[in-house]
Amino acid sequence: MNFKLLIQYDGTDFHGWQIQGNQRTVQGELQRVLSLLEDRDVHVAGSGRTDAGVHAEGQVATVKIIRSFTPEKLRGALNGNLWRDVRVLQIEKASDDFHARFSAKGKTYLYRVVNSPVISPFLCRFAHHDARPLDVGRMSDAARLFLGKHDWTAFSNANSDAESRVRTITDISVESHWSSQANAAIIEFRITGDGFLRYMVRSIVGTLLEVGRGEKDFDTIQTAIVGGDRKLAGATAPANGLTLLKVYYE
Repeated sequence: MNFKLLIQYDGTDFHGWQIQGNQRTVQGELQRVLSLLEDRDVHVAGSGRTDAGVHAEGQVATVKIIRSFTPEKLRGALNGNLWRDVRVLQIEKASDDFHARFSAKGKTYLYRVVNSPVISPFLCRFAHHDARPLDVGRMSDAARLFLGKHDWTAFSNANSDAESRVRTITDISVESHWSSQANAAIIEFRITGDGFLRYMVRSIVGTLLEVGRGEKDFDTIQTAIVGGDRKLAGATAPANGLTLLKVYYE
């Protein structure tokens, strides 16, 4: 039986999604527990990789199970054996040809920045802290430059093994709201696209932060997109502010 899993995790103590030797990863933890339940090696396919320190509120995975489990019993067995920083929220039966990665049509990522002199200890694992003044309106205007279909060479890892670096961003927004918990403004960068390269979202956010601080202009961004020059893009924003929010399927 093919099962679709909806997963959330605090990525702080994980070395990303994908199995990497003896490092602790989300995929590794899920496969460890499922292999115990199945008494055989089990492969879990995720909708995509998240890097070390990146979180997920809506990661999706698929796994094929031979033993008889209802979705509810499988969820209980998984969560009963996983550490508390990863949880399977929902499990449902899927068609045999459904695949978490290859069936995905798009994703939304959310990047949070606490813009204040001090960051709350309740947010420091899940948001980047920038104490310098940030012009939200200017960042919002600049964000529109990233809409559309482009080659994202300037905004991705130089060692990416992707066959093509062309992706389409369908929606991007930059909004600020006051958080009573943080006693500060939280700026949220929300980016939706048909797919993302490694470090792509964090590179875009890092570039927009430089715009917000008055360190980069719009023409430089356009030149980076067209020319693919990584040196023209901003610094890659830290991993802890990034969350995979949602994966879209037909």
